Amino acid sequence: MILHPNSDYVEDMELILAVDLAGGLVVHGKSGDRAGYRPLSWGISPSAEPEAYLSCLRPRYLYIADLESLEGRAPQDDLVRRCAAMVERCYLDRGCRSPAECTAVEGVTPIVGTETAARAIEDLTAYRRGYLSIDVKGGRVLPWGIRPAEMLARASGLSFEGCIVLNIGAVGTERGLVREEVEEMRACYPGRLLYGGGVAGVDDIHLLADTGFDGAIVATAVHRGTVPLEWLRRGRPC
Repeated sequence: MILHPNSDYVEDMELILAVDLAGGLVVHGKSGDRAGYRPLSWGISPSAEPEAYLSCLRPRYLYIADLESLEGRAPQDDLVRRCAAMVERCYLDRGCRSPAECTAVEGVTPIVGTETAARAIEDLTAYRRGYLSIDVKGGRVLPWGIRPAEMLARASGLSFEGCIVLNIGAVGTERGLVREEVEEMRACYPGRLLYGGGVAGVDDIHLLADTGFDGAIVATAVHRGTVPLEWLRRGRPC
């Protein structure tokens, strides 16, 4: 991680488009209420068909949540592969419940979410690749109820390529971030660290960069125009 003198930006900070897939379409909702997610028909793209949607937005980096697989239904792996082929890097959360499931889709960076991946924190030692998604709701990590900073401290001893703090309760809300909270989380984990959920706009991107995060996962703010689409296409603040 390289900080530019007199700049808020981190040289290698990624801006990543979040795409939730359900029923073969891009869907949108708030606060992790998956039953209330509906096709994204109001944003920049005139189509919620995933390939048309990505052709319109043209992100450099992509984060896919396969809501069908996360809910225990049939994974949308073929669709995910086609979407992943349209970007430089694709992170995929398909609700892995074992290390073997992390290898089901080639050409992606697998996400291992605390919500589904293990009964106990100690069981996470079985995973040897991908990013650990620290799934947060109500300020606590699912399903164990500990604070995100504590989970990040424990994750520093695991074999993941990096971590994501995913504030599920803030998804789609544009709630914004609190400096003291993101500073504490960054201080607890020495590896690559991404943040998603509630990023409201450019000021939050500046804050994440200034506190040393390696990436931000965004969607609603791009459609609302508070994060420039051109930044998403470049894959970094500029």
